[in-house]
Amino acid sequence: MGNLTLEKMDLHTFPPYVVDFAHYMKSILARSELTVCEYLLDLRTFFRYVCAIDQHLNLYRDDLSGIDISGVTIDRLAQIDTDFLTSFVFYLDTTRDNSGPSKRRKISALRSFFRYLHQKKKLIPSNPATDLEGPKQKQSLPKYLTLAESTELLRVIYNDRTSKNRRRDFAIVTLFLHCGMRLSELVGINLNDIDRNWEFVMVTGKGNKQRQLFLNDACRCALYPYMKKRTTGDMAKAETNALFLSKGNRRISNKTVQAMVYKYLNMAGLGGRGLSVHKLRHTAATLLYQEAGVDVRVLQEILGHAQLNTTQIYTHVGSQGVKTAIDQNPLQGIPLDRRDDDDDT
Repeated sequence: MGNLTLEKMDLHTFPPYVVDFAHYMKSILARSELTVCEYLLDLRTFFRYVCAIDQHLNLYRDDLSGIDISGVTIDRLAQIDTDFLTSFVFYLDTTRDNSGPSKRRKISALRSFFRYLHQKKKLIPSNPATDLEGPKQKQSLPKYLTLAESTELLRVIYNDRTSKNRRRDFAIVTLFLHCGMRLSELVGINLNDIDRNWEFVMVTGKGNKQRQLFLNDACRCALYPYMKKRTTGDMAKAETNALFLSKGNRRISNKTVQAMVYKYLNMAGLGGRGLSVHKLRHTAATLLYQEAGVDVRVLQEILGHAQLNTTQIYTHVGSQGVKTAIDQNPLQGIPLDRRDDDDDT
């Protein structure tokens, strides 16, 4: 999904009002192109479901992928009610075997879409998605590397003399582990986003919101050898202003960074645990909070979270940490006169 673009979406296959919705999301709501494309895919699935119902197709047997959805009218959408949307979610669960996150995203797409049609464009008399319920999200703690594992990962990259991109890769992973930036934020960094004194870097996060991330000594030391290479020779002649380049002197892609991280996780003996690029962001957040004692609101600003409750997942410590904290209660050492009373009330 990382390479989805609106140009590849064949917008002419969608009804015009859906294309208008996509433009509204991108231009007015400043949603990322990836989010807009994912919502369009979700709406296409829904529209095919609508057409299949209207054409009395067998949802369990017939292939719906070839259905033409361009003729679905606003009048037809005005007939949609909450029960119909609920039946669509049931179809996603039973027939398409969608996971919880996939169903939640499709429900989010429907809510945004019908809210747009009803509130913004006044094209339908009511919003059937207002009371649409979805599967509850399981609250699970994020996976992350320990301090020792993070150190080992960096050591493996730094000592990999077989790689021509060792300096670049070491700088990339260092920024992930120290600054907690997202993959898209790192890939999007340009040369002029780094302060001339190397004190901070500007990154563009979700909703095209920019934030300033300060560079510590470790980041500067990791960037310096790569920057010498980036600003001299063939790399200096690159047509792009991107900080991190691929071997073709083009802006490095998400897939290239992901493949590099997986490679070094395996080399460091950390493979097979579900770790990924995004888990390096989790690692940075966890280490900053648990090891460095960074305040959760400061951590929120570093990570670029719009809501504090998104950041608070990193404030959860393991059961051993909770036990240790309770054991350290100062009341622990106060002696009590423990009498055996048979008539406790």
